[in-house]
Amino acid sequence: MNIYVGNLSYGMTEADLLAAFEDHGTVDSAKIIMDRETGRSKGFGFVEMPDDNEGRAAIQELNDAMVSGRPLKVNEAKPRREMNQRTG
Repeated sequence: MNIYVGNLSYGMTEADLLAAFEDHGTVDSAKIIMDRETGRSKGFGFVEMPDDNEGRAAIQELNDAMVSGRPLKVNEAKPRREMNQRTG
């Protein structure tokens, strides 16, 4: 399951993001999206969890949870093609 995580603290690292989700199951990857020009976090990222049940549990537990001083926005990521169709 690909999970979108928004409202990340700008100081949060990929290791921090990984650790937050590992409490809820196996995590394949955790990636914070960075601004190409500034090199700073854009404040969101994606977590891949191989087990959909663990992914859904993580979404329920972490959505609106305070992490690094900010309430996370967590939901199942939409396929990129679907997002582009809405905006394009």
